[in-house]
Amino acid sequence: MQTSRARLRRPLLLAVGAGATVAALAAGMGTSAFAATVFSDTFSDGDAAGWSKSGGTWAVAGGAFTQSSTASELARQFAGQSGWTDYQVQARVRPTGFASSSALVGLAARASSSTKMYRLALLGSGRAELQAVNGSQITSLGSASVGAATGTWYTLRIEASGSTIRGYVNGAQVGGGSNSLVGAGRIGLVTAYAAGSFDDVTVDSTVSSPTTPPTSTSPTPTPTGTPPPPASWPTPTASVKVDATVPVSGTFDGGMKRYYGIGDGGQSESQDPMFELAAGATLKNVIIGAPAGDGVHCEGNCTLVNVWWEDVGEDAATFRGGTTYTVDGGGARSASDKVFQHNGPGTVYIRNFRVESSGKLYRACGNCSTSYQRHVVMDNVTATGTKVLAGINTNWGDTARFSRITILNDPNRSTRICVKYQGVPKGSEPTEIGEGADGVNCFYSASDITYR
Repeated sequence: MQTSRARLRRPLLLAVGAGATVAALAAGMGTSAFAATVFSDTFSDGDAAGWSKSGGTWAVAGGAFTQSSTASELARQFAGQSGWTDYQVQARVRPTGFASSSALVGLAARASSSTKMYRLALLGSGRAELQAVNGSQITSLGSASVGAATGTWYTLRIEASGSTIRGYVNGAQVGGGSNSLVGAGRIGLVTAYAAGSFDDVTVDSTVSSPTTPPTSTSPTPTPTGTPPPPASWPTPTASVKVDATVPVSGTFDGGMKRYYGIGDGGQSESQDPMFELAAGATLKNVIIGAPAGDGVHCEGNCTLVNVWWEDVGEDAATFRGGTTYTVDGGGARSASDKVFQHNGPGTVYIRNFRVESSGKLYRACGNCSTSYQRHVVMDNVTATGTKVLAGINTNWGDTARFSRITILNDPNRSTRICVKYQGVPKGSEPTEIGEGADGVNCFYSASDITYR
């Protein structure tokens, strides 16, 4: 079941039929092998259909959902289903006014009532705090100073998996731990004696692995048993020549066929993509051969599962809109410049992936028309003959986080993990200003990188 592309709202979008969708959600929307976006709202349609109000002064304006009263003690909007259990919810949040240092603007998960939920709050004090809320009783699951300020957009994400709850601001974990206050519930947008705007709300039914330790004293389990990226490249089941870009809305399962035929196979700019994914779409089990044009374009949040690029053309994939993009499994080789280009805002997750004979695995755009803050999280990645894993722009607040990285056949350790640039306006060229872990923009330790 899906609505029109213009509305960009998919409250029940899963890669199954309508009957199975209802059954999956009724069963609790537990984790699965493949990430699925089950809800998405960009408010570009100008209304708040699907949301239920509890207090406050709310309106959709300028493509965002806004609560304008700093006098409201509790203002909330809820969406989704009460049976949702394990999921991650993410939204862009912009505080526009705080009445006090304890006032808050935030995001909620597993809201079983209007006063019982997990909440990730941006506080008037400048801190962010992950909270278990049960009426007037609030338990902190961790907090961090994020310099929360009015007029600035922040990407908030809550992950709920069993009793493990984690909260992230702009890709950095600010809190987390074990808590059993509530096991299921809807998502929510919340303010308390504060005003704010909300946009690009998404719910995914698979929770990603943690990449940084929480600030809470409660332990967070370390992921175990994740298989390494495949050691060999898959054999296509068939070959399909593509003469025009293939639009994808919902889920496209290629059955491990090879798709090829667009572009000149080189680095020339402005080539058409092989696949164009609408917001919330999933592309899986696809081998992209040469020529491949500009690979895959994600126009909003997207998921790429077990996608292989045999010979990258201009780029393997470009993330253009949305806030959350997931690459899970697959691999890419022969990218003379870069594999993944990140032009839009938000966070790119790359996991269980292999890259060979390439320039950069990931590059946050350093001269796009809009200077977004961008983030990348890499986990369980194997690299061979690749010059750089990530290039980011530190002056725009970009971050890159790495865990379980394996670099093969590099005795001189010449592979550069995290290269920093000075982002510039469109039409200019970014300047490289450094590299290496710093705990501010590039996050990894020696134990995160293995050379073989």
